[in-house]
Amino acid sequence: MLLQKEMIGAHFDRLERAPETGEKVVYTFVPGNLTELIRSFGALPLLPEINALQSGMRQKSRGYIAEAEKLGHSEDVCTYVKCDIGMAKTGNIGPTGTRLPKPDLLLLSYTGCYTFMKWFELLREEYDCPTVFLHVPYQGDGEITPEQREYMVRQLRDTVIPALEQVTGRRYDEDRFKEALRRSGRMEDDLVRVLQSAKRRPSPIDSYFGGVYYIGPIFSSFRGTPEGEEYYRTLREEVDERAALGWGPETPSGRLDRQKYRLVVEGPPNWTSFNDFWKMFSDEGACVVASTYTKVGGTYDLGFRHDAGDPLGTSADYCGGCYTNRNLPGRIDMLVDYVREYAADGFLINSVKSCNSFSAGQLLILREVEKRTGIPGGFIESDLVDPRYFSAANIKNRLESYLQMIDARKAGAAGEVHAK
Repeated sequence: MLLQKEMIGAHFDRLERAPETGEKVVYTFVPGNLTELIRSFGALPLLPEINALQSGMRQKSRGYIAEAEKLGHSEDVCTYVKCDIGMAKTGNIGPTGTRLPKPDLLLLSYTGCYTFMKWFELLREEYDCPTVFLHVPYQGDGEITPEQREYMVRQLRDTVIPALEQVTGRRYDEDRFKEALRRSGRMEDDLVRVLQSAKRRPSPIDSYFGGVYYIGPIFSSFRGTPEGEEYYRTLREEVDERAALGWGPETPSGRLDRQKYRLVVEGPPNWTSFNDFWKMFSDEGACVVASTYTKVGGTYDLGFRHDAGDPLGTSADYCGGCYTNRNLPGRIDMLVDYVREYAADGFLINSVKSCNSFSAGQLLILREVEKRTGIPGGFIESDLVDPRYFSAANIKNRLESYLQMIDARKAGAAGEVHAK
């Protein structure tokens, strides 16, 4: 966490100085981001939804959302969008306190969320800058076909790269791009090893609350960078050491060695009350051993690795393979596998009010996972960065009731075994 804080702070300082240093800034999003390609042109990535969630964690989002709603944005609009728009309209001061530069290019390389397209239209109106759009086909049939892959490669070659060349004044350097992709592959290896350490008892990590820290650099601005590679090597070594010592994860309640419940969680966390939300779980001895949110920027634990031997093809594969670009049967299969592989006691959904990409279909997912695993499911509701939609008492009551149901199921199963 200390290393990541230093990395993020240095990156935002560099962004603030970009108008003076001449470095170009590319706004993009987490799912399907083309960080290695952007950085190969010497440009700096800036991710609006990362700014929004960081603002939520720092208790700044309420005011930004109110500002956006004064401008006419509906209460039902994604709160990431309203937080970002409100921040832009009130000085564009980023979550670390530095002023964010205007974008030289808006690069939308993911279409699994329709809101992203409308978000970039608003930013284009705000900043009057070039916008480039990589259309990523949805995995309606559960896979990206060769024709769809070639469609994305063609767009990368004929649209995205020329736009980056024009904005930065640099020619496409494939060797530099490939070196970044090789680093990404090594980072992805280390991240998967960390995430899969949760199969141990006790798990040395929490894959949901702790997991959001583990995925930060690789899902945002540091994939394919030397500092990103160092971060994931350090993280893997630290988690390996904790596992060898039999330690659980650090939580707001202290180190969680005694893990009474092993859970799989679907959906993003709430950011405005993040530590309070986490503490509700850790106080009960509940450790999240697998989550879907930690796959929103790449499903590396399913086998994908960036391949430097096919730089444009592997970028297309990455963009098409992010979690929310998968159809509902594919998401259900993933969750069923997690419940089984991580020996989970329960499966819990946090349904986020303003995020349709995650929330659509979650009740179907809940029923199907329950039916296929025999594990009881639970359902709670909150929002991303709008504190008006976080009811601590309601969530705590639902969580406690759900964990009591798991206890009753365990007691019943133990009774049946004793009777036999």
